[in-house]
Amino acid sequence: MTAQQPPWLRGPVEGIPALLLPVAHALIDADEDTQKFLAGLTPAQLSMRPGGAASAAYHVKHAMGSLDRLFTYARGESLNEKQLATLQWEKTIHDLRFDAADITAEFSAAVARA
Repeated sequence: MTAQQPPWLRGPVEGIPALLLPVAHALIDADEDTQKFLAGLTPAQLSMRPGGAASAAYHVKHAMGSLDRLFTYARGESLNEKQLATLQWEKTIHDLRFDAADITAEFSAAVARA
């Protein structure tokens, strides 16, 4: 199996029970797509809002926060103050600039934590 195949064709993921493999494969796929499609984008490109839509940077940052919140709920827990603050912060990032290498590394770390 090669990394050029979709994650679900690469087989089991070490340490992940079979029942959870679809989730792991989807997260790996999202991480790889983020790495591939954001590589080389400038901060201005990451922050572009075509037609007023949310930027690529917003979507990646929001996906990280959503993933953290989703797994918190899956554990039967409530959001903590930091998670609530992150949720509020996500609503304000439209004019911020992000570096592609930094944001993709952050996304990979969020996937690894999940």
